[in-house]
Amino acid sequence: MAQLESHHTKPGFGPVVFAEQSGEAPSVIVVCEHASNRVPEFLGDMGVGAEALRSHIAWDPGALSVARNMARQMSASLVFGGVSRLVYDCNRPPEAVDAMPARSEDVDVPVNAAMSSVDRVERVEQVYLPFSKTLSDEVKRNRTSLQLMVTVHSFTPVFKGQKRQVELGLLHGADSRFAAAMIAHAPAKLPYVTRLNEPYSAADGVAHTLDVQGLRNGLLNVMIEIRNDLIQTPTQQQAAADCLVPWIKTTLTALNAEDAS
Repeated sequence: MAQLESHHTKPGFGPVVFAEQSGEAPSVIVVCEHASNRVPEFLGDMGVGAEALRSHIAWDPGALSVARNMARQMSASLVFGGVSRLVYDCNRPPEAVDAMPARSEDVDVPVNAAMSSVDRVERVEQVYLPFSKTLSDEVKRNRTSLQLMVTVHSFTPVFKGQKRQVELGLLHGADSRFAAAMIAHAPAKLPYVTRLNEPYSAADGVAHTLDVQGLRNGLLNVMIEIRNDLIQTPTQQQAAADCLVPWIKTTLTALNAEDAS
């Protein structure tokens, strides 16, 4: 991959998005919106405390490492976020209530609850718009070769006191083709309990990037959600990528063959 690039906005926000460019003519672009739990210094700890900032409400633990391993194996471009989703959730449009949540799961976020309309506009301008533009530019740069957008996320094993049995979720927005095809072409010895549209679905507002950056650009697209207790270590993160990459390649080849027939 080419050297890491970052998009800096106002000094207080620091880098809010990174892009690692592949070699020539990638067929896949990998996206990790919730890669970082970094909060700009001027926002302190958002009023939630250090422990909460280490938890899932602030980012998707393990997701970036999986995404980076996947991108390297597929010679894919990679775009990922550089600030916590508590600052701005780059998988949400500006009008979404949870784009800058005043409460995340069972945790109040005082800094967000106290935001003025001017503060909200600044967050959109300084985080969402640079992220969106960087991703859009990377798609345009490789438009003649790109076929697929894959977004990578992680989720908690326990949610509101309930243990989640699913280990790997394949999610889709308006375009279900690739997610459904992955289910149809799942490996015989798949090491993860895998389900379609669990633990989230488009009804939960998670398909923004897929629909706006993938579907609108004519790309097949899928969101991959991995339970975060299964990708805590570098070995686990590599194993997840090693499982997903050949599966994605097989699925893409099968869909291309269907289109050609």
